[in-house]
Amino acid sequence: MPFITVKVLEGKTTEQKRELVKKMTDVVTETFEVEKDKVFIFFEDLEKDNYGKHGELFSDINK
Repeated sequence: MPFITVKVLEGKTTEQKRELVKKMTDVVTETFEVEKDKVFIFFEDLEKDNYGKHGELFSDINK
């Protein structure tokens, strides 16, 4: 049973996540030759205040 965790900055819509789950499930079922009910995908929405890049918090970038 494949377990996949997707870490993404907060703000993605339910529709975007729905589309990603469908596409990732299709790829995994084909590649690993498993049934769809064996694929589990988890989303971790990362708060922008808790992560940084290039010396800045994500919440401060592109304000």
